[in-house]
Amino acid sequence: MTWQEIADAFVGVFTGFSPVYLLETVLIFLLVYYVFKVLKNNDACRLIAVYVVVIVLMGVLCLFVKESGLVIFLLSLLLLSMFMLLLFSLEIKRSIREKKNGAQPGVASAPTWTRPETEACIEAIIKALQNMSKNDIGALVVLSNGNLPKQILESGTMLDADISQQLIEGIFFPKAPLHDGAMIIDEHKILAAGCFLPLTQNNEKYPKDLGTRHRAGIGITEVTNVTSLIVSEETGIISIVKQGKVTRYADYNMLRAVLQEYYWKDFAPQSGRKKNVRQ
Repeated sequence: MTWQEIADAFVGVFTGFSPVYLLETVLIFLLVYYVFKVLKNNDACRLIAVYVVVIVLMGVLCLFVKESGLVIFLLSLLLLSMFMLLLFSLEIKRSIREKKNGAQPGVASAPTWTRPETEACIEAIIKALQNMSKNDIGALVVLSNGNLPKQILESGTMLDADISQQLIEGIFFPKAPLHDGAMIIDEHKILAAGCFLPLTQNNEKYPKDLGTRHRAGIGITEVTNVTSLIVSEETGIISIVKQGKVTRYADYNMLRAVLQEYYWKDFAPQSGRKKNVRQ
């Protein structure tokens, strides 16, 4: 295929416009816009880049198909978009449910929390992690956005308990019934403990000295928009994991920054998730 033929095919896309063609274009635009919105709201910047690159490549490749290039492009775009939406189906369902209940998506309806109560939660989590680090007690805490699959929560024990340093340390105390699993924190509650998480499949990407606890903490951040806080049983090193990226040797300031982002990012301009917090 010559460059002239490619140019003619490209120009042909914009000629012979009809009402049906216009409707198809609008629907495609709305689909792509919605996918972008879902990815952006879930901080999936890498997937946005992949989505754009694949669309461009598909468009270029389809120019080489004379007769059915446009049809192939539209079907490929539809399949790619549906795949992206399926990855965040839980977040989409949650947003729809909140709208149906008359609440603004991402805004908790009740209860409301004061700043001192929230700061107490942050300090309790940090102190518990640091104490377990000093005593080489392994721990895995997941900061949930209310978007974890139901089967993960059901794999552990539902607690719905207030956050406290003593409770966190007690759950992860060696030989305690729930110490081997993950603790799920959802806002100001310890939602569940002893939960089993999916292990990361990118084993070659991470150091071999990372055990099952770390691979589970990494794995859940690769499939869901959550943050994992991990204490190594062997070394006492505290790690922070977001979107599969591991930050080791987390100190007080690093933990506080992560927890402040989790609890207070409703005050940040880029926030997509808000909470009701009273002064």
